[in-house]
Amino acid sequence: MNARAERLSLSGRVAVVTGAAGGIGQATARLMAARGASLVLADLRAPDETLAAIRAAGGRAEALTLDCATEAGAEAIISAAITHFGRIDILHANAGISGPLNPDLTVGAADFAEILRINLIGPWLAIRAALAHLGAGGSIICTASVAGLRAGAGGIPYSASKAGVASLVQNVSCALAGQGIRVNAVAPGLIETGMTAPLYADARARGREDRIGQLNPLRRGGEAEEIAELVAFLASDAASYINGQVIAADGGLSASLPVATRPAGGNPRA
Repeated sequence: MNARAERLSLSGRVAVVTGAAGGIGQATARLMAARGASLVLADLRAPDETLAAIRAAGGRAEALTLDCATEAGAEAIISAAITHFGRIDILHANAGISGPLNPDLTVGAADFAEILRINLIGPWLAIRAALAHLGAGGSIICTASVAGLRAGAGGIPYSASKAGVASLVQNVSCALAGQGIRVNAVAPGLIETGMTAPLYADARARGREDRIGQLNPLRRGGEAEEIAELVAFLASDAASYINGQVIAADGGLSASLPVATRPAGGNPRA
């Protein structure tokens, strides 16, 4: 193994991934396992498919079906890592829901609170439970969203919750000063997952699949595996000096103010 591959390796480490039944969580868990990590998978929907895929590839994993955004659930997930593998080195707090995709100004308090509970309080509870066992070299990665960085990429409760995740990792990273534990977040753009499946299905049904992701400079949507690569990097020693950051993986969507773009050297549009 060359030096670069060794720094990217997760061999001998134990990772917890919430929201592991599909989408980004599933892709991340499978990639971490392929790079040598032992996994504890958790989701409200049984992560059996993820578990089977990891074990079929020769990896080590255990799975829990529970609500990740409760104190009891968070404690159970971390306890499972200690019970089965003796430690925890990596936490990917990924579980989340979208809520209404449109900027609905009539969302009630209960619905708003539920989105905040799952998307923001859930990661906090997982972090708090993990900190009792994480040591120097530990890595926490939360799933935020470009919707938490700018308006226009998601519903109001979802966007507010993901903005909270961005603030959470910044504040926790600073609160852990001197302990050698890194805390970061990934901010995906439009990624094809179960959460975005209705949007993709509608575009395809109307023959407008080529317009998916048209607002970003890459002019396409992303894949869960592309986000998994970033998460696995942040979990590894290759990212040893990256801390307190929210890193967008959005095809360039958040790089620009809203403008009518054109290819370099092209003529301005009338």
